[in-house]
Amino acid sequence: MITGNYIVPPERPALPLTLYLILILLAAAVLAVALCRSLGLPPILGYLLVGALAGPNALALLPDSDSAHRLAEFGVVFLMFTIGLEFSLPRLFAMKRIVFGLGLIQVLGTLVTVATGALIWGVSWQASIALGGALAMSSTAILSKLLAERREFDVAHGREVMGVLLFQDLAVVPLLVLIPALSQPVDALAGELGVALTKAAVLLGLVLFVGQRLMHAWFGLVARRKSGELFMLNVLLVTLGFATATELAGLSPALGAFIAGMLISETEYRYQVEEDIKPFRDVLLGLFFISTGMMLDPVAIWRNAGQVLAVLLLLFSAKLAVVAAASRRMGASPGTALRSGLWLCAAGEFGFVLLALATDTALVDRDLLQPVLAAMVLSMMLAPLIVQVSDRLVLRLVASEWLTRSMQLTQIAVRTVATEKHAILCGYGKTGQHLARFLESEQIGFMALDLDSERVREAASAGEPVAWGDCTRRENLMAAGIVRASVLVVTFADLATTLRLVQRVRELRPDLPIVARSREEEDAEKLFEAGVAEVVPEALESSVMLATHALALVGVPMHRVIRRLRELREQHYALLRGFFHGATDAGEGVADADQPRLHAVTLDAGAWAVGHSLEEINLEKVGAGVTAIRRRSQPIVALAPDTRLQAGDVVVIRGSAKAVATGEERLLQSP
Repeated sequence: MITGNYIVPPERPALPLTLYLILILLAAAVLAVALCRSLGLPPILGYLLVGALAGPNALALLPDSDSAHRLAEFGVVFLMFTIGLEFSLPRLFAMKRIVFGLGLIQVLGTLVTVATGALIWGVSWQASIALGGALAMSSTAILSKLLAERREFDVAHGREVMGVLLFQDLAVVPLLVLIPALSQPVDALAGELGVALTKAAVLLGLVLFVGQRLMHAWFGLVARRKSGELFMLNVLLVTLGFATATELAGLSPALGAFIAGMLISETEYRYQVEEDIKPFRDVLLGLFFISTGMMLDPVAIWRNAGQVLAVLLLLFSAKLAVVAAASRRMGASPGTALRSGLWLCAAGEFGFVLLALATDTALVDRDLLQPVLAAMVLSMMLAPLIVQVSDRLVLRLVASEWLTRSMQLTQIAVRTVATEKHAILCGYGKTGQHLARFLESEQIGFMALDLDSERVREAASAGEPVAWGDCTRRENLMAAGIVRASVLVVTFADLATTLRLVQRVRELRPDLPIVARSREEEDAEKLFEAGVAEVVPEALESSVMLATHALALVGVPMHRVIRRLRELREQHYALLRGFFHGATDAGEGVADADQPRLHAVTLDAGAWAVGHSLEEINLEKVGAGVTAIRRRSQPIVALAPDTRLQAGDVVVIRGSAKAVATGEERLLQSP
């Protein structure tokens, strides 16, 4: 536009509200995840707190929270889709007693207890049922992560927790049908509920009898086009298409997404679909929790702190009592029952889904929403702390737990009381059992600790020296004879657990050599710094073996392949330097005592070799040699004549049995 002699630029259009909304929500999501990762908290809590700050009741950064909530509802759709993908009839059948026994009792018992308390509080019976269903849920995301970190999936309370969580995931489906029906007038409630259940039954019937074959054929048709982009678009189409279909039928869109996931769960495309949908699920689910946090009113919560505390206490006490009583009734020990109750007593992410649905259908008013939401958020923040102190609480409150623990330790100690210079195997899965066969062939004793009770029972009944126990516990390591052991081998590749175990071993036996696994080479450096004598990176070993087989198959002479394999391993495994040469060069007629061997010597502060160089020590004089030095501050120490030894160093020497013994004596005391 021209005005006089000036050109006035056209007015720039305002930023669309939807785009502004998405930018704010994405920025908040990034902030939430970064903050929680740095503090070691579940990201869900960060989303909720950021939503509370950005919502209309605090900083009011988002002008249209209703639009944000509608956008974030897609997160629930994708969450229910992934739950459907994980739905497995064989898995349900294998855990049917826990899932449909303990799980059903927990959900119904908690629902009835919470609903009764809400009725006493003066809440309508419809809202009481909705609140009971929401508070009956526990956090699958938090608890499954804690079970994995503590390696307790296979212990008694771990199986109970996973079984109950699985039933809770299934229980969300009927609750998604029930809660909207409860918002109808009382005289029309039965009819609405009957119609909704009929629709859901028809949909599930189509899924079981017709839909699965059609879905398998459709995904096969798409997969044959060999296009990742087309496959992902098809996943989005199926997920949102089923969600739209159930919404048009008057049901929850999350129910349609669950059905879509069920259709794909038994096909060979399940895992690819799960990977494709995961980014959309995580991002949109984060937006859902942010939009849920927007409903929090900090001022109202502060004014009603007494109500928040009352709801929190009702939640904890109801779920703890119901789970513990039901578990005990089903034959669990008092300690297991109490642990299961403590693990499951907090709220969960599906509770927010159901509570948001109850709010949208006007079942729960805003005044009641605030204390319930705040109590659920606080319970999820306290859940990791409760799990952390659960063992101490059980030992303090359950007298028989001390007897059970002492019997377990006695079983371990009895198996190792007559053994010396044995190996302790932490974990007795496939890797541990293969290693045990090697040790048995060399007539080396071992003691294995494992947390899979079924595996331990089978192995122990076959006469294997295996016992149930957590290898990171001080008392279990002592019972396994760590003071008399010659080596400890970590057969699993969980970095956090291995580091915790190494710290415990260093407290009990600083000089004990530790051999561990790691998934990546960068994890190996952390383990070396913690004091592990040798680390086997899985990625490195698999690539080395692939390379050697490939070289052999393309025609490279076998002696060159073996030499290359030896060179690669020597570069990464300092403890094995010299072993391959000595073993391959030695003749079969050489006596076993004269065969070269390796021995690790830990230098205490009073050892003579501390402060002396390798040239001054001169182990070659006694027929031995230094093949590696491990130092905490420097995992790989260069071997040079002027290299000086320090207190705490682990010196690996090589030679015959006599030379190794003489070399150890020379290192520890003045010649």
